[in-house]
Amino acid sequence: MNPHAQLQLPQVEEDLARLETLLAESVIFGDDYLDKVTTHLIYAGGKRLRPLLAVASATGGEHPATKDDLLGGVALELMHLASLYHDDVMDEAEVRRNVDSVNARYGNLIAIVAGDYLMARSAGIAADLGTEIAGLLASTLAWLTRGQVSEVRTSFSIDRTQEDYYAAIEGKTASLMSASCRVGALTAGRSGEERDALTEFGRCFGMIYQLRDDILDVIATDGELGKPAGQDLAEGIYTLPVLIALNDEKCGDELRAVLGGPLDDEDRERARKLVVATNGIDITLDAATTYVQKANDVLTPFGDEPLQRGLSALAGGLMQDLPSR
Repeated sequence: MNPHAQLQLPQVEEDLARLETLLAESVIFGDDYLDKVTTHLIYAGGKRLRPLLAVASATGGEHPATKDDLLGGVALELMHLASLYHDDVMDEAEVRRNVDSVNARYGNLIAIVAGDYLMARSAGIAADLGTEIAGLLASTLAWLTRGQVSEVRTSFSIDRTQEDYYAAIEGKTASLMSASCRVGALTAGRSGEERDALTEFGRCFGMIYQLRDDILDVIATDGELGKPAGQDLAEGIYTLPVLIALNDEKCGDELRAVLGGPLDDEDRERARKLVVATNGIDITLDAATTYVQKANDVLTPFGDEPLQRGLSALAGGLMQDLPSR
């Protein structure tokens, strides 16, 4: 998905180009080694969805972003990058964004410390933007941590519940998307009604994003994903399609016999095909569609403004490469 093609707000695209310079500059300390580590994933690129949501929420694409608008986006992207540094250590990942992961190149200890540094820089920028934004990012970090703990606590558990799943993705994914929209609304001085609407849109967008990702992990090819299909299954992260499949009358017992521990390539593919054979994908698609509708509904304060149309298209665009119902 190309987010700028969906959003269709050219000014936001220009602003994100300006943000790239600020993003790199925000973590450069003057130590050659540390600077290479902290900018490693920045220079690897990325969709920059969180800064995009922040800047779009601030300006609506109607005027250039202020420096505070851009710095709000930088703070959010740094928090996101810090979480990736830490996640890759926990997952023992070797590749991120088509380059070596930081832990693979520099080792786990450096990756953890560098992630902490990125988090500290995020907090420092947020503090400069005011106590409300600083408090919001602190709260968001707590949500991220709770989401991660929820996921780790239930890893390889065939008794994981849908409530466990939703708690994890709301913390790990949706909380930061929601905060992105709210930070943009705050730096722009939007009304309380608009702030709340954008905050809820971001939450819904994050839920759609993760539900989509979890569907693709099961149905997409290795080439489309850039990683082996069913990787979450192999790592013991049992997502909504899998949880539904575990309770399927025909395939559930066989799937339960396969899952519960690490999988080799053969068992991973077997488990993936069992999930596809159930209605787990369809039910997850329904859940994502429900969040798309909720995302559209909360944008009513913006009438038919370009921002409303752009955000609506952005949320709907997440569904384009998924199977039709």
